[in-house]
Formats: sequence, structure tokens, C-alpha cells
Amino acid sequence: MGHLNLPPSKRNPRQWKLLDIVSAFFFALVLLFFLLVFTPLGDSLAASGRQALLLSTSDPKQRHRLVELLELGHHHQPIEACPADSVDHMPCEDPRRNSQLSREMNFYRERHCPLPDETPLCLIPPPLGYRIPVQWPESLHKIWHSNMPHNKIADRKGHQGWMKEEGPYFIFPGGGTMFPDGAASYIEKLGQYIPITGGTLRTALDMGCGVASFGGSMLKEGILTLSFAPRDSHKAQIQFVLERGIPAFVLMLGTRRLPFPAFAFDLIHCSRCLIPFTAYNATYFVEVDRLLRPGGYLVISGPPVQWPKQDKEWTDLQAVARALCYELIAVDGNTAIWKKPDGDSCLPNQNEFGLELCDGSNDPSNAWYFKLKKCVTKTSSVNGEYAIGTIPKWPDRLTTAPSRALVMKNGIDLFEADTRRWARRVAYYKNTLNVKLGTPAIRNVMDMNAFFGGFAAALKSDPVWVMNVVPARKPLTLDVIYDRGLIGVYHDWCEPFSTYPRTYDLIHVTGIESLIKLPGSSKSRCNLVDLMVEIDRMLRPEGTVVIRDSPEVIEKVARIAHAVRWSATINDKEPESHGRENILVATKTFWQLTSSSS
Repeated sequence: MGHLNLPPSKRNPRQWKLLDIVSAFFFALVLLFFLLVFTPLGDSLAASGRQALLLSTSDPKQRHRLVELLELGHHHQPIEACPADSVDHMPCEDPRRNSQLSREMNFYRERHCPLPDETPLCLIPPPLGYRIPVQWPESLHKIWHSNMPHNKIADRKGHQGWMKEEGPYFIFPGGGTMFPDGAASYIEKLGQYIPITGGTLRTALDMGCGVASFGGSMLKEGILTLSFAPRDSHKAQIQFVLERGIPAFVLMLGTRRLPFPAFAFDLIHCSRCLIPFTAYNATYFVEVDRLLRPGGYLVISGPPVQWPKQDKEWTDLQAVARALCYELIAVDGNTAIWKKPDGDSCLPNQNEFGLELCDGSNDPSNAWYFKLKKCVTKTSSVNGEYAIGTIPKWPDRLTTAPSRALVMKNGIDLFEADTRRWARRVAYYKNTLNVKLGTPAIRNVMDMNAFFGGFAAALKSDPVWVMNVVPARKPLTLDVIYDRGLIGVYHDWCEPFSTYPRTYDLIHVTGIESLIKLPGSSKSRCNLVDLMVEIDRMLRPEGTVVIRDSPEVIEKVARIAHAVRWSATINDKEPESHGRENILVATKTFWQLTSSSS
């Protein structure tokens, strides 16, 4: 049987089909290459790919690899911007996350932080129309509306003098719910019963502060008031306060101790803060007592003080104050003023709240994620003299070594050396490194590793206030900071801080790597990339960062600084300082979301 003789085009159809597929695939790759390299599509796809990589939370290994590349300087693109709806994002006070939690004792309004692997690795953008903030002291009375265009408080509370919109600004007349005619006249009334002037009182806590008309007005009296409120239905009240240049912090009195040491505040103030002081066997009043310095003053204005239909609550409030031997100095309208006894409380007397003194195992200054206790702190449980009238008046107390410095070995000598060291260093920052301390450009300052507060003390003549942060895993020296008339909080820097984005003009940190290490170990608990992304979140555009550490750490910090879009320089330490240190000074660039990234 003979073979059929076919033309070449008809031979091996299966072979030719395979060649067609290979050729088509090759030409498609070539076309895709040209599209990616020579057209905007390539840029768009690359950006979206980086965004997917940076925002990925489903694959921790991928996130860890990206962090490693950033620390090594092998990822040359800047970290991407977060979405436009994240401009006011606070990771640990996220209503979408926390609303699922228990309402009991306001647990859901306290800090609840996501794990690092659940956190998008991106930079918080400013809102559309953001402007460099109004400088101090003008900011006390007006701020740019476009920086936080939230009209809810102005609409609801404008008639009470809280704030109102006027042209491109929000303005702050200085009023409040309990003092619609202004905080100044209210404070003048308090001065009839409390030594407001003269330096006897210096540190104050304003609970449920609104827009901090009280704290802002107390500044001219030389009293440094730390105002706090939760993130609640009055959207952004703490954000307004910080934009004004008034010390403030996002915080809720719920199930845990507030992150302050025992006997920190000379004055504690509540103006319609609506804290149920006598609920849960007076647990909240007991926490206020822990924080109030012996001989200090407690002021409660509004409910339940002589308030309609709150006779029982008012009676109970007076009863718990009596049980703790507080002296009721005055009841003036709906304002009650008490003075805490100088020495130990008269407990354990019989009282209807079942209150007892805490035993010796209680450290009253342990206050980081520490559950509220129902026992009363003994004044004698903390060694030293720190009652009002015993400690020096302001400003002498700033430079007088307090007895609580003895918590450290050779604490008094350490305190005095630390004070001298920071006076030299701050002078070097200003005169040689040209850091804008002492100018109107810097008002809100944070020291992330404050120790005894020496950096803040060296700024005493500058128009600034300093949030002194004592890391919760380091020696608890925050009581010394309060004894010298400064303010601050405990915090763990492996978690985000309880503040809104863009709230500090300058952030300072000594020994940044120590903030992420296990104490006494070289092992890290978290990473520098996440920490510097958090610093960037807190820092205002065109704000300043000053970081001191070993040359090796500063080199790594400089690589990450590029990734977070900072302009940075590395500088030698001041000549008088010992040890191996370099100083990185960086400026946060003012960038905006583009239409494609929003």
C-alpha cells in the first residue's frame, strides 16, 4: 500500500498547533513588557502591587520579609500611603474593632491594640486641604477648620462656648458646659477655695475634658493640666485639644488603672465628666485617690453635685469622700471641692462601700494594663515626702531632687547628673544642630524615653509642653517626673500610642533600639520599622524627629527614615558627652495623597 504524498503545510498538524501557542505566548510577553515599561499602565500596576504587598495582613511571612528589606535598605521605594479614610486612624482606639467588645465598665472604650501582623504597613496621610497648624499662642484660640473638619462639637456645643466655625477657622471662646461664660471666671471662683496661684499647685488632671477650655486657661496660672477623654460620640475632642497646643491624651477610665503613677497630680478636676465615682463599690473614686497627691484637691462640677433627681448619687459621693477622710472645703452651686488628707487615710473605718487599705504587695505606681483595685492606697506605701506643702513650690521643684528618685541606686546623684547632661545636650541641639526648639514652630513635644524628665526640664524657658513617656518595661521613674512638676504617661512602644495622627511638632528619643528589646537581652520584641511608622503617624508634617543611639543603630534608622519619607541628617554627639552615640535629626516631608492613591 503506497503512502499519501501531502504538501508540507499539511504535515503534523499537532506539532504546528503547539508552535502556534508558543509563538503567541512569546509575542504576548513582548507586548506586556512594552506596556509595563513604556506606558502609565506599568506604573499603575507596579504601585498597586506594592500597595498590595505593603497592606497585606493575610501573610505574616510576607510582612516580615518586607520589614527585613526596609531595615536593610534593600527596599528602595517609600512606604505607601494608607487609604484616604484613615486620616484620623488610631490603631488601639478603632471603633470598628472595639465596638464588638463588652460594654461593662466601658471596657470597649479602653485601649485594644491589633497585633503587629494585623496592622497595615502604610503611612497615614493628612486630610485633603491640610495646612501647617496655627502656631502657639494663637492656636489656643483658633485652628484651621480644614485640618480636622469635624463640625459635630461646634454644632452641638457652640451655644455653651466650646467652639464654633468662623471663616477658615474653628475658634475657641473658652467656655464649657459648666462654665458657658468662660473658664477664666470659673477658675477665679475656684481660687477662692484653692491656692491656684503662687506655685503651690503645678500638675493637674482634667477628666472628660471636652476641648480643654479649663486646661488651656490654667496654663497662664502656671498649672500644667493633662486633659483626657475617650474617643466617643464627641468626635475628635482630643484632636482639637492637641491642635490647640494643650497637653492631652486619649484615655478612658474603665476596667484598668490610668497609666500614671501614684500621687502624681496636685489637682484633679471633673467638669460634667459623668464618671460614676461611687459605682462598683466606689472603684473609680479609689482610683482618683490613688492618683491625687496627699494634700491635693479634687473638684467635681456638675452631676451629681446638688443635681436634680440625683440626690442618692450626691449623698453617696459625700459618703465615700468622708470614708477616705477627705475634707469638704466648699459646695458652691453645682461645684464641690475636697482636700485629700496629708497622711494615711483613716481607713479601715466601717464604711458602706467595703473599702479597705491595700496590703504590702500592692505597688500603687504599677499602672500599665493593671486592673483596677478596690483597695485604698496607703500614703506610707511609697517612701519619701511628696505631700502638698512638703515638696517645693514651682518652679523650684523642677530642679530639686525628689525623694522618690531613690527608687534607683544613687538616685539623687543620678538625678542631678541627668539634669546637667540634658542642659548641655539641649543647648547643642539648638546652637549646633539648629533644632527649632524655643521658636513658635515647636509647641507639642514628646520624649519617648524620658527617664527622670531631664530633656523636658531643660526646655523650661521654651514655649512648649512635653509628654514624658516612661517605657513600661523600664524602671518606673514617672513619679519623679511628676514630683518635679512635669507630666507624662507609661507606655510600651511595641504598641501604638493613644493619640491622633499629626499631634506632635517634635518627637525625641534616646536609645530607640532599647524600646523594642527585651530588658537585659539583645532579642527584639518588635521592630524599628513599625516603631518609626508610628512616630510618623504622631508627627505633624514638617515636624522634627531627634533620635540618639549607637552609630550602627542610627545607620539603620536612617535607612528606614528614607522609607517613611523623612529628610534626615546624621550628626556627631556633643563634645562633652561620653560613649558612642550619633544623633539623627529628621524632618517629616509634607506630602499629600494623589487622586490615584486615594
